[in-house]
This record gives sequence, structure tokens and C-alpha cells, in this order.
Amino acid sequence: MVLTRDILLFWLTLALMLSTPAVAAIYQVTGSGRQLTAALARARSGDTIVVHPGVYHVHLVVNKSVTLKGVGTPVLDGSGHGNVVLIKVPHVVLQGFVVRNSGRNLTNMDAGVFVTGHAAGVVIQDNRFVGDLFGIWLDGCNNPQVIGNVVRGLRQLRSPDRGDGIHFWSVKNGLASGNDIAYSRDGIYIYDSNHNTLSGNTMHDTRYGIHYMYSNHNRIIGNHTYHTRAGYALMESDHLLVQDNTSRDDRNYGILMNFITYSEIVHNRVIAVASGLSYATGGSAVAGAEGKALFAYNCVFNKITGNLFADSGIGLHLTAGSEQNQVYGNAFVHNHIQVRYGNNRPEEWSWKKQGNYWSDYMGWDLNSDGLGDVPYIPNDAMDRLLWIYPNVRLLINSPAIETVRWVQRQFPIFSDPKVRDSYPLMQSPVPLPKEQAHP
Repeated sequence: MVLTRDILLFWLTLALMLSTPAVAAIYQVTGSGRQLTAALARARSGDTIVVHPGVYHVHLVVNKSVTLKGVGTPVLDGSGHGNVVLIKVPHVVLQGFVVRNSGRNLTNMDAGVFVTGHAAGVVIQDNRFVGDLFGIWLDGCNNPQVIGNVVRGLRQLRSPDRGDGIHFWSVKNGLASGNDIAYSRDGIYIYDSNHNTLSGNTMHDTRYGIHYMYSNHNRIIGNHTYHTRAGYALMESDHLLVQDNTSRDDRNYGILMNFITYSEIVHNRVIAVASGLSYATGGSAVAGAEGKALFAYNCVFNKITGNLFADSGIGLHLTAGSEQNQVYGNAFVHNHIQVRYGNNRPEEWSWKKQGNYWSDYMGWDLNSDGLGDVPYIPNDAMDRLLWIYPNVRLLINSPAIETVRWVQRQFPIFSDPKVRDSYPLMQSPVPLPKEQAHP
């Protein structure tokens, strides 16, 4: 009987020990990369490694679910080869470091931080990446959070030779928020990655600010781009929500859409998009190279509303079958060409008797209902001829051009398919730039 009681007590004690969680340890590291590597080797999942100021020459392989926390912005230096930090397990936190000097091999995808597909739930927050080929590469992982980082790429390299600031590859349910990215190839590149959110990021001096390829059901909200070749390059994707973003002083394109379907482009502000030639040289834009606030190529079934397209070469250019889109409630303000439309059938740009605001609308509103009494038709056949043959602009004020325009007005049967806004708005539905706002 006593033996039975002792055995029972043993098993109860063992069960209690196994059910009591181990207390997470905190390691303090000051000194060399060797000490940091040793602390990581001793740590167990759930532990925290606090790293104090210093330069740590390391190639960390993180294979335990630990928190790496920098105090006083310690430097993790990759000495110019490989990945500086390689994360291979879930729920790792990397916070408060300068991560610099990865390798420069594009084939090997050298990065400041490389996250593998097994590392779900990784948090990379409040770090600064300097001189890395790719800042952060997320390779097939789920639920990563990349928050509040600063990424500065290899400015001295040609744009094609650089990596991206943040690279999503087959990532699901990821978040990139509040990051500041410059001098990389693309600010944030997303490929074959669904159900992700990009919010509140700033991208500048890159090829594309945000670049989407084959990625669906994503949210791009409240981001800002400037001095890029295209602020938002959205390609081969569907069911995107592109909302409350800003593009100002970008080159060539504010928003570039290529084969985008069933998406919402709403409440964005695209201002002062100039041609790349004009931006680079300080000269005037050449014909046919106008900066486009929004360019859509073969895009259908999208909703484009509540946007501001202002002070650009072209406000909205649709071509190659970009039809059956809802375009209403936008403001087209002081663009050199408000609309360039290259499709084969006419389009109505209003919805439930709400059109768009056009700064060059010359109509009137006799009944004061806020809608113009005559439709706004932005382009005529002569405009289309000038798009196809830019050199004809040399004759823009000639009697021959005026004769063609007179014939077109007298015999509208010969007019080409065009955009028509039957309910133009007399007041802008969105706030105008301060320099354009009415007193």
C-alpha cells in the first residue's frame, strides 16, 4: 500500500513538473559576433537575447523561436557576403538593429534578413537596413509582420543590379506597414502572394514604389510614393483594394495597371506625374512620353472612384481593351491631357447620375443641381490623330487642323469612339491640392 502511494506521488510530481511552463530566460550580449552566436546557441525557444551597442560581424542562423532585441541600435554586419540574418523557424522577433552589408549575389538572393517558408509569424520591426542587396526577403512564409523599418539600398548600383527593399514571394496573410524604403530596385515587390496588406509605407527613389505580380485579394492602403518611375505598378492580379494612397512627383506613371480585374482604385491622390525624360533632364516632355497619373492596359471590371488626378501629362489613359470599368466621382484637375482613350467602343464615365469633376469643363448648371447641363467629352478624332502621329503637333494651329476639327463638328458620324461623361460635376468631390484649392 505504501509502495502504491509512493508511485502515485511520483507520477503526480512528474505531471506537475511537465505542466509548469519553463521561465523564459533573458541573455545580455555585449562584445563580439562570437558572443552573440554563442548566446543564440545556448538559448531555448521563448527566450530573449538583448544585444547592446556595438558592431557584430555575424551570419546569424536563427533556428529557435527567440526574440532578438537591440538596445541602442547595435549593428549586425554581414561583411559583404551571404545573408546577415537567416530565420528558419516560426515566431522569431527581430527588433532594434542596424542590419548592413549583405552579399550582392542576385542569384543567391542575398539579404539583410532572409525568412524561409517554415518561419510563420515572424516579426521584423524598427530596424534599419543599410547596404544590403535585398533588405528583407520573405520566402513562402505565412503571417509575417514587417513594421516600421528603414531600408536604404545600394544606391551606387544600377537599378537592375539592386534587390528590392521588401520582397514577398508566395507569402500569405502578411503585413508590411510603416516602412520607409529608398534606393532599392522596387520598394516592395510582391509575387504570387495573396491576402496581404501594405499600409502606411513610404517609397522613393526606386524603380517602382509597390510592384504586384500574380497576387490576388491584397490591400494597398495609405502608402506614399515620390521620385519613382511608377508609384504603384499593379500587374496580372485581381481583387485588389488600392485605397487612400498618394503619388506625388513620380515619373512616367502614378498608378500603372496591367491586366488588373475586379479591383477597386478608390480615394487615391496622384499629383504631378511627369515624363521620365522631363524629370531627368529638366527639359520639356517629348510627344508621346507624357507622364500618366493612371494608365490601364487591358483592365476590365474595375471600380475607379473618389480619386484625384492632377497636374500631370495625362490624367487617365485607357487602352488595349480597358473597358467596362466604373469611372465616376473622380477629379481631373489641370492635366495637360485629361483623358487618352484608345479603345474601339464608346464609354460612359458616370454611375447613377454621378460623373466626374473636370477642371476644363466649359458647360453650365442652370438648375443649380451640381451637375453640368451638357456632357463632357474630353477627346475628339484630332486628338487621336495627334497621339498616333505626334509630329503632327507641329501643325496644331494650321488651317488644315482647324478644317479637320470643323468637319468633325459638322459631321459627327465620322467621330471615333470616345469617353462621355453625361453628368459632369460642377464641384470637385475630393479635396484639391492646396495650390489648386478654391479660396
